[in-house]
Amino acid sequence: MKRFVIIFFLACGALRVLAADPMATNYNIRQCEGSLTPYPANVAPEEHPDSLEAVFVNHVGRHGARYPASASNCRQLKAALMKADSLGTITSIGRNLLRLTERVISLSDGRWGALDSLGMAEQAGIATRMYRNYPALFGKGKVVEALSSYSPRAMMSMYSFTHRLDRLNNASTFRTLTGHGTSPLMRPFDTVEAYIEFRDRKVWEPAYAVYFDNTCPTGAIMRALGKNYPFDNADHIRQLAYSEWAVVAGCSAMSVEVDPLVFFTPEELNAVWSCFNLRQYLRYSASTVSSVPAEIAAELVLNLVRTTDEYISGNDLTSVRLRFGHAETLMPLLSLMRLKGCYYLTNYFDTVALHWRDFDIVPMAANLQLVLFRSVKTGKYYMRASLNEKPLPLLPNSDQLYVPWNDARNYMMHCLPLEMQD
Repeated sequence: MKRFVIIFFLACGALRVLAADPMATNYNIRQCEGSLTPYPANVAPEEHPDSLEAVFVNHVGRHGARYPASASNCRQLKAALMKADSLGTITSIGRNLLRLTERVISLSDGRWGALDSLGMAEQAGIATRMYRNYPALFGKGKVVEALSSYSPRAMMSMYSFTHRLDRLNNASTFRTLTGHGTSPLMRPFDTVEAYIEFRDRKVWEPAYAVYFDNTCPTGAIMRALGKNYPFDNADHIRQLAYSEWAVVAGCSAMSVEVDPLVFFTPEELNAVWSCFNLRQYLRYSASTVSSVPAEIAAELVLNLVRTTDEYISGNDLTSVRLRFGHAETLMPLLSLMRLKGCYYLTNYFDTVALHWRDFDIVPMAANLQLVLFRSVKTGKYYMRASLNEKPLPLLPNSDQLYVPWNDARNYMMHCLPLEMQD
């Protein structure tokens, strides 16, 4: 009886919060997949003034769509569903969910975290558009340098991207680098001591736990396992609810068709996504909890500045520099640079989902492109930033898309911690 009262209270409380909360969101099904969503399918053609010519590109990208990063959510969910089946509490929805979970496990077995065919196609598509947008940067005498983290999905993303460029123009010279030596740039979350301490001390967790406990809806998992399922406690229910979302939300990235509304209401999808979104925000973006997650991208920002300087000075005429990492590579970088939509400070964490949205910032194959242009008339250099191939202002409180390089450089240097500024 006590367990039933707890479950009933949680379910009713979640519904009340969703109905009354002015901070509740109303994003669509695809958006509620968060950073698990595939790369946008429709990308507008690039345009820039005729008075400017592109001469150099710095590209920082996330790996493409992949199989689930690990088996943990699938196996936890399957175990609960199998138990419900053996106890006779499982519902028809639960049986559908069990079939889906078993399919995801079967397709992912031996491939957990690996880049899939969709991920390869995403990288090839971005490469094709880069070539068509800036054809003068490729061909005889042009050098393309690429590096990736040691993660196989990042490495394969790099090769899928460069392979497409080579197919388009194999007169270019390609240089690729991968392995643990790239970790200071591509996996700073594994190498920066201040971040390792932040992670191990779980500095972010108290703020997240309060939000998760008050927000994560439990109705969907209860509808699957049945009202008489013997949950251990309230935390157990919420963790299974999260695992259910993770399994369903990750299907699009592995090209498995599923209708999330079979399992969740739109309000439940928004609520559980907001928990995942906040978790990423607190762990990998600047926040009032800590600036450390953003500052781990300092070496990468400095690298972007220095490689641009080297091109302009003529010391290195590499025309395209490509880097392939992870969502956890891009979130700190975009936050440290304070790009629009990627940087948000608040003490009210229930507002994060309205202002910092992982599906906009780091979908699969997400990327930041810093394109250097030269004026045809004056020879002066200008920089334009694009997030996921959509131009956006580099400087805060400005609508200017093409920024004189000196101004762009000064701004990027001032984004760095004081000890790194020159």
